[in-house]
Amino acid sequence: MTQNFSSLLPINRLVVIGVGLIGGSLAQAARKAGVVKKVVGVGRNEVNLKRAVELGVIDEYTLNPATAVKNADLVFIATPVLGIENVLDQIRESLEARTIVTDAGSAKGIVVDALKRVFEEVPGNFVPGHPIAGSEKSGINAVDEMLYQQHKVILTPLPNTEPRALETVRQLWTAVGAQVLEMNVQQHDQILAATSHLPHLLAYSLVDTLAKQDENQEIFRYAAGGFRDFTRIASSDPTMWHDIFLANRQAVLSSLDKFSQGVAELRTALEQKDSKAMMGIFTRAKAARDHFTKLLAHRAYVESMTESDITFYAEAGQPLSGSIRVPGDKSISHRSIMLGAIAEGETEVSGFLEGEDSLATLQAFRDMGVVIEGPHQGKVKIYGVGRSGLKKSPGALYLGNSGTSMRLLAGLLSAQPFDVELTGDSSLSGRPMERVAKPLREMGAVIETQGGKPPMKIKGGSRLHGIHYKMPVASAQVKSSLLLAGLYAEGTTTVIEPAPTRDHTERMLAGFGYDVKVRQLSDMQREIRLEGGGKLKGSIIDIPADISSAAFFLVAASIVPGSDLTIEHVGINPTRIGIINILQQMGANIELLNKRIAGGEPVADLRVRYSRLKGIDIPQDQVPLAIDEFPVLFIAAACAEGTTVLKGAEELRVKESDRIQVMADGLEALSVNAKSTPDGMIIEGGAIQGGTVNSHGDHRIAMAFSIAALVAKNQVVIQNCANVATSFPDFVELANRVGMTIRIGKNS
Repeated sequence: MTQNFSSLLPINRLVVIGVGLIGGSLAQAARKAGVVKKVVGVGRNEVNLKRAVELGVIDEYTLNPATAVKNADLVFIATPVLGIENVLDQIRESLEARTIVTDAGSAKGIVVDALKRVFEEVPGNFVPGHPIAGSEKSGINAVDEMLYQQHKVILTPLPNTEPRALETVRQLWTAVGAQVLEMNVQQHDQILAATSHLPHLLAYSLVDTLAKQDENQEIFRYAAGGFRDFTRIASSDPTMWHDIFLANRQAVLSSLDKFSQGVAELRTALEQKDSKAMMGIFTRAKAARDHFTKLLAHRAYVESMTESDITFYAEAGQPLSGSIRVPGDKSISHRSIMLGAIAEGETEVSGFLEGEDSLATLQAFRDMGVVIEGPHQGKVKIYGVGRSGLKKSPGALYLGNSGTSMRLLAGLLSAQPFDVELTGDSSLSGRPMERVAKPLREMGAVIETQGGKPPMKIKGGSRLHGIHYKMPVASAQVKSSLLLAGLYAEGTTTVIEPAPTRDHTERMLAGFGYDVKVRQLSDMQREIRLEGGGKLKGSIIDIPADISSAAFFLVAASIVPGSDLTIEHVGINPTRIGIINILQQMGANIELLNKRIAGGEPVADLRVRYSRLKGIDIPQDQVPLAIDEFPVLFIAAACAEGTTVLKGAEELRVKESDRIQVMADGLEALSVNAKSTPDGMIIEGGAIQGGTVNSHGDHRIAMAFSIAALVAKNQVVIQNCANVATSFPDFVELANRVGMTIRIGKNS
């Protein structure tokens, strides 16, 4: 890490050696930003340098690098990478100790080696750098002052790099609009070989190969957009890329070898008509490319989990009416991927939730070698690899904001033959994982956490044995994690839950042909038992609409006079209907219509009409059945006559946020009398005034306060709402369609 410096800009004398696209664009952008006072250009073509002066890119020029660098504050070497050593040799005697030097070479190992040859050791005032920007155009006439806007610049400082030099270069690049990153030299060369150098090499090769064919004119005449897009980079400067390939030769060869192996695998699959292998390659490639596209647009789950600048502006709306279908159940979507992946044969899923959390689970199994088609309009096809068919992922499995993914995968992966690391975003990294890690260790798993929190590192090759585990706190995630580990364990795995929790895992295991025994021990306690070593068979899964998502509209229609709304095909699993039971006890008018079974899960259409709600003491036996729905239930309580009291819900404090405290703070900001307690809340119903609340990145809290706005006297502003995409990507669109008024903006 660099030290903190106040602004080290402007630079009095900037020397640019190599006034072409890269060097000229930096000079022009720095001049426009007002961060340099004088720019001196250096090159071999005097006509080019005169043109640079005419265009206002530089103030003056010289053909002699040694003369130029005298009294320079910063020198930027933007020559072809193989020419950098010659430049260094020319300026070595003229450089002052205070002068900072940086470069634009796209390979850093060769630059560091050149520095060692010229200076014996790398000077502390030299900052190796590489702007990831460019064009197939070159020369002074291609200069673009916007070239570096929103582009990355990689700096590869060495152990002896002076902090002040590093910070000056960082500030210069930041001033021209670039995003500055740091990595070590070896990592840089390997990554750029794969992501930049190899694609250019292939483009040159493909065009050259086709150009040498007899029918080349016909080939190029009828070439479509894909060919044009892929081969555009073959128009880049051949001399520059010749130098780059030689400069980073070993890393490029390594990437080329891996690519050649991949092409050989695809050729074999095509030759043998191996549809599964081909689909695996194509689906993994499409998923990776789609993810890359979203990443560039700041929309991928890898980024949206940490993005916090989305604000909802919600206002009073109209009575809710009509019929809607909310997204598929998130809990079942997670489990469909997990069990389908380790089943034998194909599993077809409909109604899959295409939210960030579920997509994180799907991507994790793609990373472990499972072929998955989709999702497309809720349809997913999983080519199961069997109980022992998962493969080690190329790197850590990134699970975004999904605690369900991490806790369930911890159990499923505890007995795999390979090591695995489970990571997540900043929110997930702060959530407790020992609740699953501890009983899994009792089964024989070797799991490391960071103070009980992610990342979770699971050692491969552990032999698990079944245990009899009585959960201290009712948790479907802990139960499911142990049952998934039990599939691989020797003997019997038994879990006793102190209160009913959602039973999707048990139901789905049975749907995949796995024998699971469930026994009611008392009004509250249940025993779930299975034997390890069995097989799962591919299945067809119809995922019902998520009752947790439906909950927002159940409350919305209940509190807005004149509302009459039907929510279709909602899962009404007995372990999930606490929201309905509690609302009905509060006086809500909810009818369950067209009850049926879909994919092993009970479903119904829910018709809800406005009704005057009253405060209640929420029954203890309903708490675990509505644990995810309490944020919006708190809104219902705020609109009810009288007092609502919740006890026994301490688990709410370790969700995506401390949902008890965050909701209490938000309600008070809206002038609702709400008092948090260690395990719940006391809410006095009354008028909601409006105001600003912070969801703390918790998707359910963001949506809950959007519902509160329906009856608020003034606008409700909800900050940090990006994570709504984790469970309900189309929430705002659907809400506005049925009568709500929500506008999306940026945090002010």
